[in-house]
Amino acid sequence: MDVSNLIRMANRIGEFFASIPDRDEALEGIALHIQKFWDPRMRLRLLDALSDEQQAQQLLPLVLESLQLHEQQLRPKP
Repeated sequence: MDVSNLIRMANRIGEFFASIPDRDEALEGIALHIQKFWDPRMRLRLLDALSDEQQAQQLLPLVLESLQLHEQQLRPKP
């Protein structure tokens, strides 16, 4: 799947969770949603995009923080 599409989808998830007043709850909600509903290959592709500064800058700050904070949880198990 195209990384720009994954970034767009992750940002839409982030827009939803941004309405939650508790920031920690929003950060966890983003990660849990991606973990539960995204294929492991999609999660891995999105996490790999974090190492590309240009792609990482396309993520909403809340989404970027959530991915960085929960990277181990989101990374598919071998």
